[in-house]
Amino acid sequence: MNATTRRLTTAQALVRFLSVQYTERDGVRRRLIAGTWGIFGHGNVAGVGQALLEAGEDVMPFHQGRNEQSMVHAAVGYARQLNRLSAQAVTTSIGPGATNLVTGAALATINRLPVLLLPGDYFASHAPDPLLQQLEHPVEADVSVNDTLRPVSRYFDRITRPEALIPSALQAMRVLADPAETGAVTLALPQDVQAEAYDWPEEFFAERVWYVRRPAPDPVELTAAVEAIRSAERPLIVAGGGVHHSEAEAALKAFVDATGIPVASTQAGKGALRYDHPADLGGIGHTGTAVSDDLARTADLVIGVGTRYTDFTTASGTLFQNPGVRFLNLNITGFDAHKLAARTLVCDARSGLERLLEALSGHRVSEEYEAAYRAGKERWDEVVEAAYRADDESAVPTQTQVLGALDAAVGDDDVVINAAGSLPGDLHKLWRSRSPRQYHLEYGYSCMGYEIPAGIGVQQAAPRTPVWALVGDGTYLMMPTEIVTAVQEGLPLNIVLLQNHGYASIGGLSEETGGERFGTAYRFRAADGTFTGAPLPVDLAANAASLGMEVLRAKTVRELREALATARASDRPTCVYVETDPAPTAPPAEAWWDVPVAETASREAAVEARERYDRQVAGRRRHL
Repeated sequence: MNATTRRLTTAQALVRFLSVQYTERDGVRRRLIAGTWGIFGHGNVAGVGQALLEAGEDVMPFHQGRNEQSMVHAAVGYARQLNRLSAQAVTTSIGPGATNLVTGAALATINRLPVLLLPGDYFASHAPDPLLQQLEHPVEADVSVNDTLRPVSRYFDRITRPEALIPSALQAMRVLADPAETGAVTLALPQDVQAEAYDWPEEFFAERVWYVRRPAPDPVELTAAVEAIRSAERPLIVAGGGVHHSEAEAALKAFVDATGIPVASTQAGKGALRYDHPADLGGIGHTGTAVSDDLARTADLVIGVGTRYTDFTTASGTLFQNPGVRFLNLNITGFDAHKLAARTLVCDARSGLERLLEALSGHRVSEEYEAAYRAGKERWDEVVEAAYRADDESAVPTQTQVLGALDAAVGDDDVVINAAGSLPGDLHKLWRSRSPRQYHLEYGYSCMGYEIPAGIGVQQAAPRTPVWALVGDGTYLMMPTEIVTAVQEGLPLNIVLLQNHGYASIGGLSEETGGERFGTAYRFRAADGTFTGAPLPVDLAANAASLGMEVLRAKTVRELREALATARASDRPTCVYVETDPAPTAPPAEAWWDVPVAETASREAAVEARERYDRQVAGRRRHL
């Protein structure tokens, strides 16, 4: 080694490099890779594992996980809470440890959230061949199971020589820090290369700052956008997750205060305006509010801000029914901005809204339009109150009454996390978001098992913030393992565990589409072979307690309120367990969602479902 190089293994060099990478936006600097999650095996224990040990906690904090997919979820929760300005890495062994990353990687990339994946890989030298857990491909010897991560990664490379790490590591950081490109980034690390030494240039370990840009709108696009807004009589803003990622909530509020244009939100965008703002109409689409969906059907201009326009948002192409409707999309990616044949503003959400506000000085929607949507908002507020209300405090709570009790227990800055089941629909319709990061729904991938590990990531990012992971029994049984991590780290994560003995959401969808709730209940087999016997004698509360949580069992609405208050005041991981009344109390869907129904069938339920489907699909529009 000389004065301009440093001799380290590839893994040691990577850890040192990651420790000096930073992002900066609006003058605020953060570590780009704030820590590393890991589970060790023969594919990374002597490489990345040894490098993390040698570096120490001050250089690279280490977090011990129990499931590889869960580690990615935790990292995603962390990155989302910090508006994509800081991320975490995840290291695994080869084989199943690596392939367990795929679901988490897909979730991160779909939701445009940064995470760095460092799976071990087979020997680059092919010296031991085949080795334990190796997939032998008969015609492509350079293929490994890590190639399953290619389609779900925004950047992928296999580091087959130490020096190849230098350009790849720099590209990886560029993608992670770029709001228009970010997602899962994978650097596959052959286990022999991890341990191989190399003379690294000292410049590789110099501090680097990756500036997160706020690109302004193009003047020509801005002029066209202003003209479109001024000529619209019934404009509607659809706020997506990009509002939060850009920290554009204040800019959106200023824009709405000045123009009177109402705001409906996607799952990722909910909370862009506080719930009690007179122009906040709540969720939109299949799980949206009546006022949002009614306005969407008659809107002549839909202004998408940071949204991907998923099928839940557009009601599978049936929601925006005004014959003359046009779209204006403000998005940092051209890919999303051009959806629905829209006029585009390809720019940062905050800078775009600020420029629009300047250019629209003095413009405001009509008093009649404002009065109409405010009246609709008031009517929907009554629906929320009715769903939350529990007239009998000694009764078993319904699911919406659980949400009502939680609504009364949380503070303005608490974070509520959910991802799958029937809860996302109820939350989108009913939850009253008090702050930008309170409503944390992962609904790009709607991944069961996300909630608990994501809660850990959020708790790491916001240590003094009460965090609530809302979990149904189906999701809990998928992935409760990171409870152990929360206990180990002393994180005061709160879990609200709802037991309804089955897949309630899919059960309802099955019934609607002619599936007759087949295979969706957690019950013993009956004499006819179907799962229609007694509920399974599963005690999920006891399971949570066995993993180290404090568990509070609530049988009534009154006990639930007391348990939630106790959990919020606790300084240790706490689970509130409640068996819910299965009677449906949530408002019905206000818009359609396309789930194809069997075109031919002998069972009456499916035949009737197909007739309903044909009527609904006839309303689909192609916005060209």
